[in-house]
Amino acid sequence: MENGPKPQITQNDVAQRAGVSRSMVSYVLTGYGRAVAPETRQKILDAINNLGYRPNKYAQALSKGNGRSLADRHIGIVLCDVEKFLRPYYAEILAGIHLAAHEKGFHIRFIRFFDELKDPILYNQLIHGEEICGILLVALDQSLKTPEDRQIIDGIRERIDQIVCVEWQMPGLSSVSFDRQNAAFQAVSYLFDQGYRDIVYLGELDQRVLGFRQAFLERGREAASGSGLDGASGLYIDDAADMPSGYEAVQRLHRSRPALPRAILAGSDEVALGLLLYLHEQRVAVPEEVAVISIDNLEIAAYAAPPLTTMNVQKRAMGRRAVEMIVNRTAGQNEHALSLLLPVNLVVRKSA
Repeated sequence: MENGPKPQITQNDVAQRAGVSRSMVSYVLTGYGRAVAPETRQKILDAINNLGYRPNKYAQALSKGNGRSLADRHIGIVLCDVEKFLRPYYAEILAGIHLAAHEKGFHIRFIRFFDELKDPILYNQLIHGEEICGILLVALDQSLKTPEDRQIIDGIRERIDQIVCVEWQMPGLSSVSFDRQNAAFQAVSYLFDQGYRDIVYLGELDQRVLGFRQAFLERGREAASGSGLDGASGLYIDDAADMPSGYEAVQRLHRSRPALPRAILAGSDEVALGLLLYLHEQRVAVPEEVAVISIDNLEIAAYAAPPLTTMNVQKRAMGRRAVEMIVNRTAGQNEHALSLLLPVNLVVRKSA
């Protein structure tokens, strides 16, 4: 077993691997100076990625023995995309992360978007044990579309021990999320208990659909076998993720059948707000003509017209628990991975 710190990779090492001058490497890293031909730039980026080079700004701190302690209290956050900053659901998760980090004496080293990590220079600057002790990957299931995307996650796993998937799950990684299937199951079961039978689902096509189907099966009925209208059962499932797509989904639904269903399960409060607007425009009374129930319990849900009956998701607690896993070093990988599913509870208001 090797002892002592690993040798620092320098710009000279990168230059030698790429077969260029050190100044050429500096031009690529800083973006200043002479223009670099695309093929030369790619050689340098490949060398940076292969060697794991990063700016040596902690070298002095490490030589004094205090750089490691700095990194041990820094956490990185990677979000799916910039749109998450605009979504109140994710804002509450981030609030929980920041509050927990502050209380534990930890610091958020960076907040970046997944696509930014495709830049090897930025990747090697940030994804490193001398920068952070752990990383929170928020809703990245919406970003992993290609084998190259998954290679980025594999690279993070090789460099950072403590990783938590927040609001999604990935085999071999620790995670904190809510039980989407149970949330939908409880919501539909409540509708059945209130006497509703003609129920549709408009929301993301994930475990919530399983919960929707489960509730029907337990009542001796069978939900549609796929997205769209099932003429035999009259049940309907459609994809929607936010207010605009919620509006469009209920509009499609209205066009596909002679009458609107008696009740709708919206996969999120945002989807519910979109469909409530459409129903208002069509002068459809809620809940007298169409009942609406949703999932999330955003603050705005209590101020909708009418106030939304919804499944409460512990959004801030999700962020808090993720930070606690990093702080307590319980965010293991592979056979040591820890997955937490936070429970949900029904908040009854006036829409259903």
